[in-house]
Amino acid sequence: MSFKFADNFIVFVVKFLLLFVGFYFGTLFFIGLAAPGGLYSPFVAHYFDYVSWLKLSYMKGASLIAAIFGYDTIQEPGYLLRVVHHRGVIIAYDCVGYGVMSFWAAFTIANKINLATKFKWLFGGLLLLWVINTLRIGLFLVAINKNWPMPLGLDHHTWFTIFAYSTIFVMIYFFDKRLSEKK
Repeated sequence: MSFKFADNFIVFVVKFLLLFVGFYFGTLFFIGLAAPGGLYSPFVAHYFDYVSWLKLSYMKGASLIAAIFGYDTIQEPGYLLRVVHHRGVIIAYDCVGYGVMSFWAAFTIANKINLATKFKWLFGGLLLLWVINTLRIGLFLVAINKNWPMPLGLDHHTWFTIFAYSTIFVMIYFFDKRLSEKK
């Protein structure tokens, strides 16, 4: 291993870790500012509550998935998406996927690539992670109303984590392959 490669790798790892910690704990900080009580900031809650925007988008997407299975849904306060007159799911903060999104964002931004390519990969990956999470929530809503068991006895959060990180590793493979081809 050459010193240049080792130096570049160390710089990447440090940038990745700093970005990941910033995105992950920054999101927790914004959740704290946007949620009533504690350090609540009406300004942040009104203008920068991106986590609630994500939760609402998951509710809309999951509602569409439930409709494919013939279910009408209703959105109730507290980010509860319910099949009309039946069971529902609450889109909690843990459901947002900010951990996997922080990981992907940190990975793409930490890489030395041009800005246009970086943004394509960043937003393409975040969109794919959003789709996976929306599918998870929508299919979970259908599953609890059809009384389907969870495969292998694993809960839906575990399945999302498995699919999301598997997707990230596949995206990393293609990302690196694409960069190698350009060089």
